[in-house]
Amino acid sequence: MIIEQIYTGCLAQGAYYIQSGNEAAIIDPLRETKPYIEKAAASDATIKYIFETHFHADFVSGHIDLAKQTGAPIIYGPDANPTFKAQIAKDGDTYKIGDLTIKVLHTPGHTMESTSYLLIDKHGNETALFSGDTLFIGDVGRPDLAQKAVHMTQEELAAMLFDSLRQKIMPLNDDIIVYPAHGAGSACGKNMSKETTDTLGHQKKTNYALRADMTKSEFIKEVTNGLTPPPAYFPLNVKMNREGYDAFEHVLKKGTQALDPKAFEILANETNAILLDTREAQVFGQAFIPNSINIGIDGNFAPWVGALIPDIKQEILIIAEKGREEEIVTRLARVGYDNAIGYLSGGIEAWMSDGKEIDKVEVITSAELALKIEVENGINILDVRKKSEYYAEHLLDAENIPLDYLNEGMNKLDKNKTYYVHCAGGYRSMIFNSILRARGFNQLVDIKGGYNAIKESGKLEVSPYVCPSTMKTEKL
Repeated sequence: MIIEQIYTGCLAQGAYYIQSGNEAAIIDPLRETKPYIEKAAASDATIKYIFETHFHADFVSGHIDLAKQTGAPIIYGPDANPTFKAQIAKDGDTYKIGDLTIKVLHTPGHTMESTSYLLIDKHGNETALFSGDTLFIGDVGRPDLAQKAVHMTQEELAAMLFDSLRQKIMPLNDDIIVYPAHGAGSACGKNMSKETTDTLGHQKKTNYALRADMTKSEFIKEVTNGLTPPPAYFPLNVKMNREGYDAFEHVLKKGTQALDPKAFEILANETNAILLDTREAQVFGQAFIPNSINIGIDGNFAPWVGALIPDIKQEILIIAEKGREEEIVTRLARVGYDNAIGYLSGGIEAWMSDGKEIDKVEVITSAELALKIEVENGINILDVRKKSEYYAEHLLDAENIPLDYLNEGMNKLDKNKTYYVHCAGGYRSMIFNSILRARGFNQLVDIKGGYNAIKESGKLEVSPYVCPSTMKTEKL
């Protein structure tokens, strides 16, 4: 028996490869299917089933392409209503993979079709639970994402989730291994552990939502408390997962068209494409194409693309480090951004060699900022971290405009003023600066190293530390 968790850190997502004998199953595959097919081929196995725990909101699954390429059926739990061919299982149905049995446990609450899959070995022992977004390590799935689709309140969905956990999952044996769909960093929950697996028994002891003495009303209150609005691209990903999408190979071919500087500039002028520069923040700041925006590939790339580019059908032109173009198109496609239309061949160096215009962002160190504060009165400092980070600790006199809410916060700013901008380490502040610069804010200065460098320098006064766990909901 083989159980392999294929974890993708930038999405905090776990897909699963299960094999017994020469048969295999995939649970919640990512968009690119090649790794699963190659893994099965290397083990001389046939992919027999593709199991989906629910219609995912935070990424586009590879279920449709994988089914076409392997002939394996797509399995959903009860209440699923995809527009493509799939098997809709009943609660308690079983599927055989070699000597293993996978049992369907319908666990609605996160969504109506949410389903967990219980793995039973050849001796009849229940050994593993693939819990999707129903149960995480340290948390449970948020109950507000499916509200509009099913015309229910988040409280009603939370009540269903309580029943699913108590009736279907908590009665299982303590030694069962829980394999969730996500870990820390995913927006599908609010308090997930950095661990990506655990025993169910340990979760019963440590997961706040599984307390044995918890009432349903207490559960509803705690699970819904402090929920922040989900990223705007979530419902669009659900739609793609339920209705289908273009083949990944087509998306990849279109997005990895090499364009010389002249062709790149022509296409940029002829379309409404966003110029997306995925280089490291400080490298971007030194020289970039005017009006391009920076979302670094080595940070939380896909979630920030989803949060800041509202139209999932937006055409995108890519500026990247050489050799990373395919990776970027792949990671865009994972969250449904299928309209990359090419990349700048030779990168920013080719653009500069061709004598074309470049822009840059002014950068200062925390020591230089301290000197400015000392000699100038009332300089404007923007902290673009989350509200929770700002509340926990911040530079005195800094105004909080979270990157998540940039569009609303931008209305408070004056294009004629100079702003000194920081986040925690420099990744988010450069995103913020690049987007506002493209919108005509030309007096933005990036604080190198962000709040971490400010605090480490000891030269500037910061607020007393407040543990985030003590924050009031209204301040989240």
